[in-house]
Amino acid sequence: MISFRAMSRPRPVVLSGPSGAGKSTLMKRLMKEHEGLFGFSVSHTTRNPRPGEEDGKDYHFTTKEAMKQGIDNGDFIENAEFSGNMYGTSKAAVEDVLAKNVICILDVDIQGVRRIKETDLNPIYISVQPPSMEILEKRLRDRQTETEDSLQKRLEAARIDMELSKEDGLFDVVIINDDLDRAYEELKDILSEEITKVQKAQS
Repeated sequence: MISFRAMSRPRPVVLSGPSGAGKSTLMKRLMKEHEGLFGFSVSHTTRNPRPGEEDGKDYHFTTKEAMKQGIDNGDFIENAEFSGNMYGTSKAAVEDVLAKNVICILDVDIQGVRRIKETDLNPIYISVQPPSMEILEKRLRDRQTETEDSLQKRLEAARIDMELSKEDGLFDVVIINDDLDRAYEELKDILSEEITKVQKAQS
């Protein structure tokens, strides 16, 4: 088991949910409003950067060879493959954030959630879900970043994600993002105790 016990807390936050559910939007808003209280665990991926994405900020962009080597070495607390691309959270990325004594946010899929439950990281598990498949499909199409093939793969993954998120005990809370402002307030309420903890530590 990967151990994080020696590090200072507040409790990290695991955010999960299908692509297009609004995780990134909520996460960025949270980090902007509470600047200096949250740290984003930057994931590794072998996919190509999208326009505007920065290496080391949005993702650590890497090669399949390097990532496979890291996985074999036990450097990753979770990893998954989607549409031929690998994604993963490295132990070092999480340690970097925890060492700053801020709330560490991890953006992972359902597979990642299950893997993290095998560690002693002890995060708050939050699932962000769309109100329906129809709305999710519209959001993904409006992005105009997907081919029809990759879009269908994302939609299929979303169907599975939405079903699995209902499993008892997998998440502490499931937020249905049918209204961004309401979903954001719900997210803030869930994290209010941890936010207060960090604010007191920093004051």
